[in-house]
Amino acid sequence: MSRRTTLLLLLALSASDAQAANLVASVDRSRLNSGETVELTVESSDVTQFGKPDLSPLDAQFEVSGTRQLNQLTTLGGDNHATTRWIITLLPKENGTVVIPPLQVGDYQTQPISLQVMETASQNTNAELAPVFVEANLDQTSVYVQAQALLTVRVYHSVSLYDDSSLTPLQIPDARVEQLGESRTYEKVINSIRHGVIETRYAIYPQHSGTLDIPTQTFSATLVEPRPPQENTLQGTKPGKLIHVSSAPLALAVKPKPALYPADTPWLPARSLTLSEGWNPEPEHVQVGDSLTRSLTVKAEGLSSAQLPALPSTDINGLRRYPDQPVLGNQTSDRGLIGSREDREALVPNRMGTLELPAVEVVWWNTHEDHLERTSLPARTLQVANNPSLMVDTPATPTIITAPDDSRLWLWQLSTLLLACTTLLGFGLWWRARSQPAVLRAAQTGPSPRTLLDDLKRATQANDPHATRQALDAWARQQPETLADMAARFVPLSDALDGLNGALYSESGQYWLGEDLWRAIKAIPMAERELETAADATSLPPLYPK
Repeated sequence: MSRRTTLLLLLALSASDAQAANLVASVDRSRLNSGETVELTVESSDVTQFGKPDLSPLDAQFEVSGTRQLNQLTTLGGDNHATTRWIITLLPKENGTVVIPPLQVGDYQTQPISLQVMETASQNTNAELAPVFVEANLDQTSVYVQAQALLTVRVYHSVSLYDDSSLTPLQIPDARVEQLGESRTYEKVINSIRHGVIETRYAIYPQHSGTLDIPTQTFSATLVEPRPPQENTLQGTKPGKLIHVSSAPLALAVKPKPALYPADTPWLPARSLTLSEGWNPEPEHVQVGDSLTRSLTVKAEGLSSAQLPALPSTDINGLRRYPDQPVLGNQTSDRGLIGSREDREALVPNRMGTLELPAVEVVWWNTHEDHLERTSLPARTLQVANNPSLMVDTPATPTIITAPDDSRLWLWQLSTLLLACTTLLGFGLWWRARSQPAVLRAAQTGPSPRTLLDDLKRATQANDPHATRQALDAWARQQPETLADMAARFVPLSDALDGLNGALYSESGQYWLGEDLWRAIKAIPMAERELETAADATSLPPLYPK
């Protein structure tokens, strides 16, 4: 492929992306019954385009019941953003899968949209002739306990109504009820008569097995009655009468939890369930002391987020964990609720080597296929490297000297004698130099232990976790043992370090007090000896010794 051809292809792709961004089509629902209308919204954000969509491609499969145009101007940060929406009411002419073809507005074109039009049985003749009637139906006749059942209540009216209409709240003993979004309105043709429809959907979760009785739903509204021609005045209507219409009661069979479901696991009856994992950052190159955030998310179709249990925590040796608050969410779809739960925790490796994270498994019951399922994430291995910034100087390994053979024993004895003499001579010179008051000790290089302890004290008293961590690492480098070893043999220091790490690595953040850490540092016997040694090392001899 030539460079010119590649350039033309890229330009065409970018132009199609720009068209998709400047002209967007959407529908209020993708599943509807035969004879019902659907609202198609075409939105344009290009103010240079004039005119309206060409609706002629819709004539083959749809009847256009009405169109209206909405213009909106939004000002944000001094910038004006103008949008134009065309709302088109469509009545499908066929059942099954129906595709809304692309529509053209100027130089832009929308994407096609697929609809599912389901064939329904005809309503009762008496109900069809009534000016207002209510229809209630369940998506299934039996469900498992605590599983989702969808109740749809539709109010049909072939006459005009005032805006004072209301529907009684749905209250069912021994069941949890959640309304799925706001009520939506559309139109449906019944026996060649156009009816307005007010649809309200509920998710019902029975809490006990047996028969669940769903009470009738009562709709109240005021009819708009036109005046007779002989009474025609400036007021074209007269006050209508108040009507009350109710739906028929329904019964739902509730099945108990299956006997083969594991007794030691939470009961999760769902239509589908997915489990996912996320890391920030990715644990490819991790060192001791690094902070990793692991997120485990479970999504279940047919359950609310309140029904989802906590996922297993990452509790293994070599990792300190700091859990965060779970994130719960609910979404609505054509098949009901989709609940999600995200459990996040900060993980801090405290040793190098290989860490094995076990597999995560969720046991649930597939209500769509009616069988037990297990969804899991595979086990993961973390390779933790050493962190040079946390290393401290360790004493050199003593050298083991083997004794020479007997033939050269006199050489060994002579060297030992010379070493002893030079040691005694060096000790004598040191003692003589120490007794001279005019000779000052050489100042040590770098901050003194007293200075480092003072820095650590100021940071803890200021309740600053980041400054305290830096001062603590600097102080620990001058100690004969590592900070981990001190924490292992001194429980108050280990607890104080857990509190400090929780303040540093928890995403939700927490207020930290440094008093416990400073109290633990002062209580370490080694720290007291170091403090006294530092005080002696930094003091000067008296000017006039006795």
